[in-house]
Amino acid sequence: MLHFKKTTQKLKEQQQSPGPSPRACCILLEEQTRLKKRLHDLQKLRKESGNCPQDKVPFPCPELPFVFRGHTQQGKEGPKSLLSNLRICSPLPRGSALVTFDDPEVAKQVLQQKEHEICLEECRLRVQVQPLELPMVTTIQVSSQIDDRRVLVSGIPVGLKLSEEQLLDKLEIFFGKASNGGGDVEVREFLQVGVMLGFAEDGVAQRLCQTGQFKVPLCGRHFLLRVSPYMSGEIQKAEISFQPVAGSVVVLNIPDVMDGPELHDVLEIHFQKPTRGGGEVETLKVVPPGHQGMAVFTSLSV
Repeated sequence: MLHFKKTTQKLKEQQQSPGPSPRACCILLEEQTRLKKRLHDLQKLRKESGNCPQDKVPFPCPELPFVFRGHTQQGKEGPKSLLSNLRICSPLPRGSALVTFDDPEVAKQVLQQKEHEICLEECRLRVQVQPLELPMVTTIQVSSQIDDRRVLVSGIPVGLKLSEEQLLDKLEIFFGKASNGGGDVEVREFLQVGVMLGFAEDGVAQRLCQTGQFKVPLCGRHFLLRVSPYMSGEIQKAEISFQPVAGSVVVLNIPDVMDGPELHDVLEIHFQKPTRGGGEVETLKVVPPGHQGMAVFTSLSV
């Protein structure tokens, strides 16, 4: 009988002890459901990505160090261009002119005679001709390494009705959320191979690269984008040599005897004469005495 009373008293005490409220239980169940769904999505993304290692960049990366010697090997495919927005500047002194011929062989013929005499009605102009030489990079040695705070977001579909700035804003918002494994974005840049995002805190880039792939909402749809380590490079060594430009010559020591437009016509007529070894002139730029000029060459105009 004594034992029965003690048991009854223990049951009453357990019934009177406060427990979690129904609302708290609902919140916990909702959080559990959300975490299960997140886990399922991550497992699905990992399965779709296959066994591809996540510490690799999504494009060929040279071993350390990478050396470019100014030539390519036939039989192997390579990038169409190694430098973008290439600009080579060559100063032109006062009293000079830059002449470019349609046929590079004409320039060679003109250069065989170092001094040219241009006959005018009242005088004769004696000018010197020399080849145009531009500084060319012959060797570049670059070391590359993985940036601990930056990632490369690739797989962005083409044809999105978004400007570059709008796309950067959306990616910054998505990868800036802690719920997506991201953090505060410190720097961002639109590249040819994707978008570079730099984070303010350590560990964010590594965390995103471990996940590897994310479904990002863009323009009302979800696209599977890849996040991989960002490679940064530093030029360790560069060698430059002056090389002649085929088809172009520089005319020097032009005296100050006539205006620019008139001088332009006189020089063009002279260097187009076959008897002087000349030929068809493509372009001719004059720097009058008292002035200085700069010839700018790009990858499309050499």
